[in-house]
Amino acid sequence: MSDSPPKKDELAGTEQPFVAHLIELRDRLVKAVLAVAAVAVALGIYPGPGALYDLMAAPLVAHLPSGATLIATSVISPFMVPLKVLLMASFMLALPVVLYQLWAFVAPGLYSHEKKLVMPLVISSTLLFFVGVAFCYFFVFGRVFAFIQSFAPKSITASPDIEAYLGFVLNMFLAFGMAFEVPVVVVVLARMGIFSIEKLKEFRGYFVVLAFIIAAIVTPPDVVSQLALAIPMVALYEIGIWAAQIFIRHTQAPAQAEDAS
Repeated sequence: MSDSPPKKDELAGTEQPFVAHLIELRDRLVKAVLAVAAVAVALGIYPGPGALYDLMAAPLVAHLPSGATLIATSVISPFMVPLKVLLMASFMLALPVVLYQLWAFVAPGLYSHEKKLVMPLVISSTLLFFVGVAFCYFFVFGRVFAFIQSFAPKSITASPDIEAYLGFVLNMFLAFGMAFEVPVVVVVLARMGIFSIEKLKEFRGYFVVLAFIIAAIVTPPDVVSQLALAIPMVALYEIGIWAAQIFIRHTQAPAQAEDAS
């Protein structure tokens, strides 16, 4: 018989912490869903799904011919489309709470210098997404719809479908919201060492071409919306390079900071 001690199980004692993390993740998800549901109930009471859709459709309705309105080609569209708008608005308004729950879940496992890196990125990416959506709604829509209607023949009465318009709005909101994340992407690429600041500066000319290609793909085939997306992307790229230099200096690990000094 061998007197050697039994081999130690490397996974012993890890079950409880893993289950505890799953329970915490579940609780965080439940709180995030409850936040979205609470906002949905509040918006459902006031101003209501119909009023929310009217607000979203206002830029288009303002440029339709006199007496023209949006139409519903499906029987359930008058019910389902405003409901989708309500859920979209609820998620966007509750997004700070959702992101906070995500941050509260991952923050305990981060070092102090990593917290300095993640939290500003979460806040800035959220704000930039909302700025992109607002820029699209208040500035781009009015000019795009006016440009499109100027080409409409007099013999045609424009009556867009409400579901098609919702799809158009969601695509445009997503395109502009993601495009305004360019500074965050630049900062992350520089901070992770994938590209140096000098390389990012050298890539300026290529990014201008890339911005116009992306704008031509994700926006309608009109010059106004393409310029409205491409030009801010180029400007935000420059802002990202400037922000990356400051961000790298203030989010270094202690060892890196000592080496740099």
